[in-house]
Amino acid sequence: MKIDNAITSSPAESNEKFEVGRDKPARPQTRSDLVKEIDAMVMAPGVTRESFAHLDEKKILRKMDMRLIPMLALLYLLSFLDRGNIGNAKIQGLQEDLKMTDGQYNWTLTVFFFTYCAFEVPSNMILKKMRPSIWLPAIMVAWGIVMTLMGLVQNFTGLLLSRLFLGVAEAGLFPGVAYYITMWYCRHEAQTRQALFFSAASIAGAFSGLLAYAIAKMHGIAGLEGWRWIFILEGIATVVVAVIAFFLLYDFPETATFLTAEERAFVVYRLKYQGQVAGPDGRLTAQTDEFQWKYVGDAFRDWQIWVNIFVYWGIVCPLYGISLFLPTIIKGLGYTSSTAQLLTVPIYITAAILAIGIAYAADHHGRRSVFIFPLLCIMAVGFIMCISTSTPGVVYAGVFIAACTIYPAFPTLISWLSNNLAGSSKRAVGMAIQIGVGNLGGAMASNFYRGTDGPRYFLGHALELAFIFMGLVATVILVLNYRRINRKRERQMAEGLHNGYTPEELSALGDRAITFRYELAICFFK
Repeated sequence: MKIDNAITSSPAESNEKFEVGRDKPARPQTRSDLVKEIDAMVMAPGVTRESFAHLDEKKILRKMDMRLIPMLALLYLLSFLDRGNIGNAKIQGLQEDLKMTDGQYNWTLTVFFFTYCAFEVPSNMILKKMRPSIWLPAIMVAWGIVMTLMGLVQNFTGLLLSRLFLGVAEAGLFPGVAYYITMWYCRHEAQTRQALFFSAASIAGAFSGLLAYAIAKMHGIAGLEGWRWIFILEGIATVVVAVIAFFLLYDFPETATFLTAEERAFVVYRLKYQGQVAGPDGRLTAQTDEFQWKYVGDAFRDWQIWVNIFVYWGIVCPLYGISLFLPTIIKGLGYTSSTAQLLTVPIYITAAILAIGIAYAADHHGRRSVFIFPLLCIMAVGFIMCISTSTPGVVYAGVFIAACTIYPAFPTLISWLSNNLAGSSKRAVGMAIQIGVGNLGGAMASNFYRGTDGPRYFLGHALELAFIFMGLVATVILVLNYRRINRKRERQMAEGLHNGYTPEELSALGDRAITFRYELAICFFK
């Protein structure tokens, strides 16, 4: 069955009429009507991928990339900039001006993660029910205001409370956008887009150093210290971008006005049937988009999410160790504050380039842990270099190597789990659990580098190394279990056991259905 004449060719006309066969329903008056209309086109009897063969898939993906990724990357750049700029503010005198001890400073880093982790699952559940174009800009406005007010704090208590509220407001962005991308792109396409989005974190690191270097020269303007202007100006910028995002951010494919209705139906069709293996009758099982509380329970009980969190800690502990303390580590090598800020720039730029390049290779290869495993190994080498000597050049090279593997590894891991969670509700909750519990690693890492351990920070580097090795072990456990389950399902399919399920039952089972195949990924275990 070919879906032709289903809709006029222009996006503007696509909202005017729908033609499926001979019927021309009235123009949908609500977003819910539009979603139902697209779903009816996708689920119509006889519709297969070949029904959309006349569409240019690459052209559709390019349209999606141009409309979605730049704004998402900008949102995350500001998010990471605002949570990590405290490291830049520290070496510009924040700790001394607020009369904080080293322990108090580390505590202000830690408390951010308490609220950040606690609110990630609720935030993704709200995103599932609300429009992203409303929810994401709203939380941006909230954290932009908190960041601006952080520039006015007068003591440790004020900074501590500001960081707590910053965690509440920022909690929804990263898991929300990571989930949002999976609602537009298929498994083999998601990591490149996740990396383009996440590369904003490394760009934020580079930009943060340059920006802090420039803003610090405002010291004394309006009677404020330079570090206060870092918070104030970056907070105001966040609010401005949030207002713009409200008008430019799209919701989900079903309501995307830059695509024709037929293109929207094709995007939705691809997402519904990804990761499925057809039975002898050629039947595929659509993934369910329905929200039920049982899918929330399924996510909390899913073994793979909890094992994945150990891999996550192996990456996120070094990530936050680097992002929060890199200026301090480099300054401890004997450089001035200004030089230390500038020396962070080449590290982050290189990391961004590698993140995008490795993501493209991983999407093309279709395997994630074949990249995660060696990246963790190289990351370990970087921290071993930092531990083994106090020579400034070697230590700088070590953190350079570590950072350049952290940033490519992170989107690879996010994509790996999202690809192995079927059903949009379970995926939304599962990714929030992974990121929420996983980011407790940030709370731990914020205490790895104590002021009393400088300038070598042997303990901090050693703890990062221990978490990396834990991540390596968890990666192997995931791959071996995925391989075992996939082989078991192949045998069950060969025996025709899938015929004992209705399409609705298989859809409700999601990634537990025998028609679903986990993405494994590590070539060493084939």
